[in-house]
Amino acid sequence: MYPQQIHSYLLQFFQENNCQVITNHAHYIDVQLTIEMDKRIMNRPYYWSYIESINEVPNPARLTFITDKNELVEDVRGEVVHFGSPRLSQLFRVTKELGSFVQMYERIVEPVDTQIILTPWLGVNYKISYYCDQTKETLYSLGINLMTGHLVEGFQESIGEVDLAMTIQANTFHLPYIIKPLRALERLDTFIDNRIQQDDHTWAEEAKLRLQKDRKVLEYFYQGVEDRPDCYETEKEAMEQQYEARIKIDIVNGGLFYLK
Repeated sequence: MYPQQIHSYLLQFFQENNCQVITNHAHYIDVQLTIEMDKRIMNRPYYWSYIESINEVPNPARLTFITDKNELVEDVRGEVVHFGSPRLSQLFRVTKELGSFVQMYERIVEPVDTQIILTPWLGVNYKISYYCDQTKETLYSLGINLMTGHLVEGFQESIGEVDLAMTIQANTFHLPYIIKPLRALERLDTFIDNRIQQDDHTWAEEAKLRLQKDRKVLEYFYQGVEDRPDCYETEKEAMEQQYEARIKIDIVNGGLFYLK
């Protein structure tokens, strides 16, 4: 997952959860949390219990997230967020808790008497995890036009600057989709499956070689032992589970987006 993808995800996450984005720099985001979001991600239950017990004015946290430390030249203090970091994993979990599907409409500044037509898109963010004794995770953001079937990668980044709202404007109407969302999701799933098949899987072969090497070490320690103890089988099984190559596909979130 690239820094710009992380940046786009954070921006959309906080905007959709009504947190004020005070600064949206190319390489960091300064955001004022709502009370609800502070309770969800700041892990300070005693503070909120005390504030609510004395009926004091709450002071939710204001945070700065640095999304590309290598490119940042300004002197900014904040929390560095990268793929695999605890904070990003936390926000993924919160996204699932709050609901992983949205329906949003593009807001366009046009004269009141102008009719605006929006086209339906299905957008889905996938997380692909490659497991063995090492772990690698990749995020794919895909979008598919529900009128034409046109599929694009980097969908979330492409709508990062689009003004989206939960309700449609009065002078706007959207086209009914031709391709049903479930059918479109199947096409996106097929794209992800094909991408995995085309990926470099030498990591799995390398894991097998490391397993063989560790097996030889294990056998060396028990060489000449006819009645091997239970711990031998336990260690052998644990070793095989550790190096077993596995691929897991998760849908992080998605939604219907009506765009001009």
